[in-house]
Amino acid sequence: MPDETGRRGFFKEALNQLIQPVAEFLDDQISDHLPAEEPGNRPLFRPPGALPEAEFLEKCHRCGNCVKNCPANAIFPLQTTQPDIANTPYIDPEEQPCVICDSLACMYVCPSGALQTVYAEDIKIGLAVFSAETCLRTKDVDCTYCVDTCPIGEDAIHFTSDGVVEVMDTGCTGCGVCQYACPTAPKSIVIEPIAK
Repeated sequence: MPDETGRRGFFKEALNQLIQPVAEFLDDQISDHLPAEEPGNRPLFRPPGALPEAEFLEKCHRCGNCVKNCPANAIFPLQTTQPDIANTPYIDPEEQPCVICDSLACMYVCPSGALQTVYAEDIKIGLAVFSAETCLRTKDVDCTYCVDTCPIGEDAIHFTSDGVVEVMDTGCTGCGVCQYACPTAPKSIVIEPIAK
C-alpha cells in the first residue's frame, strides 16, 4: 500500500509550485493598484489648486473625484488613522509626481471648491529646493534630468552660467517631477512645503 504521507507531501509540494507564481503575480498586480502609503514624517502635498490646509480640510468632501480623474495617477487618498485627514487627496513625489497635465482635471472635477481652478504657471504645490552637495554635476557628471524633465521649463528651473542648478521661486510649481527624476540618493532636489 502506498505511503499516504509521502503522497500528500508530493501533492502539497506540486500544488505549492503551481500556486507560488500565481500568488506572486497577483500580489504584484494588487500592489500596483493600491494607493501609496501614508507619507509618515514626509511633508503632505495637496493636488494643484488646493486651498490653504485648514480651509482645504473644511471643504474637501473626500469624494475621490480628483484621485479617479488624475491622468498621471499622481493623487492618492491618504490612508491614516487620523480622522481629520483620512481619505483626503495628496501627492507624494517619491511615488508619482504631478506632471501639470494639459487638462488639469483634478481642479475641474472637484465639487466642493477645495481645489480651485488656476493656470498651470500659478500652481503652487510646494517648492523645489536644490542641494549641491549630492548633485552629480558637482562630481563632473553632466546630469540634466531635473532641468530636462520639468514640465514648466526654464521659468521654473535652469542652469546658471556656471552650470549650477537654479530653481526659480516664481516659476516652480512644486510638482515634484525633478525630485522623481533625480538619480541620486539622497535626492539632490526635493519638494518642500511653502507657507500659504
